[in-house]
Amino acid sequence: MAAFIGNQRVEHGVPHRVSCRVVGVSEAWFYKWRRRPDEPTKREVRRAMLEERIFHFFTESGGTYGSPRIVLDLWAENWKVSVNTVAEIMAELGLQGREPPRRRSLTRQGKRKAAPDLVNRRFDAVAPDVLWYGDMTEIETGEGKIYLATVLDAFSRRCIGYAMGEHHDAALVGGSLKMATATRGGRRDGTIFHSDRGSEYTSEAYNTLCDRLGVVQSMGRVGSALDNAAAESFNSLLKVEYIPRHRFATRTEARLKIVTWITGFYNPRRRHSAAGGHVRWRGVLTASV
Repeated sequence: MAAFIGNQRVEHGVPHRVSCRVVGVSEAWFYKWRRRPDEPTKREVRRAMLEERIFHFFTESGGTYGSPRIVLDLWAENWKVSVNTVAEIMAELGLQGREPPRRRSLTRQGKRKAAPDLVNRRFDAVAPDVLWYGDMTEIETGEGKIYLATVLDAFSRRCIGYAMGEHHDAALVGGSLKMATATRGGRRDGTIFHSDRGSEYTSEAYNTLCDRLGVVQSMGRVGSALDNAAAESFNSLLKVEYIPRHRFATRTEARLKIVTWITGFYNPRRRHSAAGGHVRWRGVLTASV
């Protein structure tokens, strides 16, 4: 605009004062910008670099991180910037984290007696393998639904066991538990596994498997999502951060891509609010990967 005002006088003889009035700026503004050097200022350079890093971290998260998590990534790179500044820049760039959709529950209460609640909504642990929790969720594909059963460690928030199949049954949840124990080296005497009271978790087959693996069952109350909030949170993250950006033509494609998300992003790289915004990997708290 400053160049335009200057050209009006050079090419058409229009005084700067008139041109400034027409375009709605002050003469002081015009003279300030006319004296401005061609090279960008240090502040402008820093702002451009900051915008690039914000966009990078937003993209790396799959378009899911908001300003609180992005600012943690920036701090890890020694940027001195506030959450409000990052939020302002994200708004200017049109970047916005995803909001969770409403989730339908798969829980169907079993007829067998449920295990007691040993957790009481305290989803934290002083060490790995003290407390595990899990749940199931459904995912749409071009071939129909596929179900995912998971087991997560309360200390690291790492998904240590998962299984996918066409049916949500005792075999599916059993497969995720077998993977979890194999990941941790075998039988886990005394490790608590917390779930809802779904028929899959109260089944005789699953109870027997837990006994064989040394896992102690714990279950929340019927109809209370908060009693298994940590597992519900993982399913919600999957449905918010990954599923909306993909369309799975087949169940096999869904299996491969969801496992890639778990092992390539969620486990090693995602920042967890329950861990103070840090990344937890193999049970060790770290500020970054």
